[in-house]
Amino acid sequence: MVKLGVFIPIGSRGWLISTTSPKTTPSFDLNRTVVQQAEHYGFDFALSMIKLRGFGGPSGYWDENLESFTLMAGLASVTRRIKLFASVAVLTVPPAFAARMAVTIDSIAPGRFGMNIVSGWQPTEYKQMGIWPGERHFAKRYEYCSEYVTIMKELWETGRSDFKGEFFQMDDCRLAPRPSARIEIVGAAQSDRGMRFVAEHGDYCFCGGGGLNQPETSAHVAGRLAKIAEPAGRDVGALILLMIIADETDELAMAKWNRYKAGTDLEALEWQRTQASADTQASKESTVGQMIERQKAEPIPTGMLKLIGSYATVARMMDQVAATPGVKGILMTFDDFVIGMEQFGQYIQPLMKSRMA
Repeated sequence: MVKLGVFIPIGSRGWLISTTSPKTTPSFDLNRTVVQQAEHYGFDFALSMIKLRGFGGPSGYWDENLESFTLMAGLASVTRRIKLFASVAVLTVPPAFAARMAVTIDSIAPGRFGMNIVSGWQPTEYKQMGIWPGERHFAKRYEYCSEYVTIMKELWETGRSDFKGEFFQMDDCRLAPRPSARIEIVGAAQSDRGMRFVAEHGDYCFCGGGGLNQPETSAHVAGRLAKIAEPAGRDVGALILLMIIADETDELAMAKWNRYKAGTDLEALEWQRTQASADTQASKESTVGQMIERQKAEPIPTGMLKLIGSYATVARMMDQVAATPGVKGILMTFDDFVIGMEQFGQYIQPLMKSRMA
């Protein structure tokens, strides 16, 4: 059965860059409610991002953010079954320290912790702290991440690392205690190089297509991942990122989307485009380049795949994504997380054939 997860609202406005969307304000109480709802409805995992600088604009998009590891440590203590993935911005925390933080959360929730590796694409996040390595990071960021993950795995598996690489040199580095179970690795990647990093070092690739009510786009990204992962000979699956906007009828759900679209924050989108354009390694044909071009042509509050409709319509499209070869999980966001989780658990999930096995 395909795993279901929720991409929890750690940042303001959630995942809609709009002044007319629900004004999500991140807090521990909100995220506890969402994750406990997810656990109640049988979700398999929850994942929190790490974002260190918002996009601004009238919506204040992501201007307020919590920290991923400390949030997940708190959530670990108030849940019993659901798996929790925290995100690490690799430029901010040395790998040996991140490995130790992971072991600490594993001691709170044995066997329920995993990590999402964030290579860093928004220079201002790091420039504001004086730790941006410069443009060279774009060319070498996945080599950096490869060394980072290698060191963590050595410490988790053996308690010791003497790794010597281009970016890190360990000198009899020790870690104890070691985790109670294998800590799974997620990587968010859309480019071929990023997917190759996940294929070589990760367990799941957090990726997604786009479009509105086009679940078939998940087949393209899952197929690309499978092709890229084949030489590595590892079992790596796609976690498809999507947003659910649901209501009793298709018309009511679409009216919500049209309202959010009318409030699209052009100023915040321009900030996003400017930051993404700093990566001169990305061509116009790349994922980042395509995102920039799409947003110029048609500014909308989110470029991720959107499933919008009645409970039955969304259930049918979710089943289509779940049946896609290579898809191991679906990572969901909602326009309103508390209402959306209740709608999903009470009305959508019971209609999904993929959840009846």
